[in-house]
Amino acid sequence: MKELLLKKIDNKEIVVGVVGLGYVGLPLAVEKAKAGFKTIGFDVQQSKVDMVNKGINYIGDVVDDELKKLVESGMFKATCDFSFIKDVDFVAICVPTPLDDHQQPDISYVKNSAIEVAKHLTKNTMVVLESTTYPGTTEELIKPILEEGSSLKCGKDFYLGFSPERVDPGNLYFKTKNTPKVVGAIGKDATEVIAKMYRAVLGAEIYEVSSPAVAEMEKILENTYRNINIGLVNELAMLCNKMGISLWEVVDAAKTKPYGFQAFYPGPGLGGHCIPLDPYYLDWKAREYGFHTSLIQASGIINDRMPEYCVERASKVLSKHKIALNGAKVLVLGVAYKNDIDDYRESPALRVIEILEENSANVDFYDPMIPEYKYKNKVHTGIKNIDEKIIALYDLVIITAAHSAFDYEMISKNAKAIFDTRNAMKNIKNRNNIELL
Repeated sequence: MKELLLKKIDNKEIVVGVVGLGYVGLPLAVEKAKAGFKTIGFDVQQSKVDMVNKGINYIGDVVDDELKKLVESGMFKATCDFSFIKDVDFVAICVPTPLDDHQQPDISYVKNSAIEVAKHLTKNTMVVLESTTYPGTTEELIKPILEEGSSLKCGKDFYLGFSPERVDPGNLYFKTKNTPKVVGAIGKDATEVIAKMYRAVLGAEIYEVSSPAVAEMEKILENTYRNINIGLVNELAMLCNKMGISLWEVVDAAKTKPYGFQAFYPGPGLGGHCIPLDPYYLDWKAREYGFHTSLIQASGIINDRMPEYCVERASKVLSKHKIALNGAKVLVLGVAYKNDIDDYRESPALRVIEILEENSANVDFYDPMIPEYKYKNKVHTGIKNIDEKIIALYDLVIITAAHSAFDYEMISKNAKAIFDTRNAMKNIKNRNNIELL
């Protein structure tokens, strides 16, 4: 099997299957096809499949023309029919791994995908899980499902590994193609072959580790590191506010040190598909060993409290203008979880808006990249544009995403009061109406 697959990789004879055509799966599928491997995308949502097969892109990190050309050339197609798994030699599972309502890992998407793959898995196939999950998932969950459902033996009939996704929406430099990749598989041969497959596609370092569990833990470490450090600066932001010190200035000063320090900044809370969620996977798994991840739990408490803290601060800003939060007209600028993207997954802005409304504020939002969003089964529609007159209508403007499209000079000149949670207005000289987180 090893020699056969290595030869097929060299000859570009591998047919690739990518399960899940979202923020991770679609860019990966495009790169596989661009590298000369025929690729089939699998997704349970017919709407996504239809868009791909029409060459219509819906992911920011994918180039529209590249997708269209790959589809038109026959190098890439999409389907909801998992029976086509029988035609592929490499399967990447790139499905969501969210938390449930009780902050417990929801691995149903991973499990269901593995079940569907197992039904049609054939000999001499590589299977790689890319979805972020707890250490042990590949060997404890995926392996038994694939073996039982296919009657094939891992290591003998197919290879299985884990290679964590590394996607940073909106990053102008690091994309799927040039971001280093970690690969850990069950057995040395599997690791060698799967790593070679990624090397044939990506233009970045492929770093091999000894097992899927190491690769799974590595991914959790990446995001836990960020989660905890963001929790630290959020806590210090609250302290610095009491002390009359700007934490933003403190961090900018600290980052002049050329070693031993990495800058993290406070904000209204954590957002995105990884940092707010992944540490809880490790926290959940740790309990199996009677271990409590105290730092993860502590940073989670701090970060989860930030939307509420921001509303408390907003209320104080209004009070300075002798206006109560109850009945105040508030405009929230930016509902994306970070600047210059159209992704609002886990965005803290949504919770900020919810808490403002719970306190009887009259809230509107404007985001040039997100005209509407769905939160707790309700669709929220934003205002269509902002200008001098519109900004002047509101008692308070809260900036929750620092989009470069915003005219901060215009906003500062016309707003009665501004609460800037992102330091988006750092270049504005007249700061009389600006309160910084």
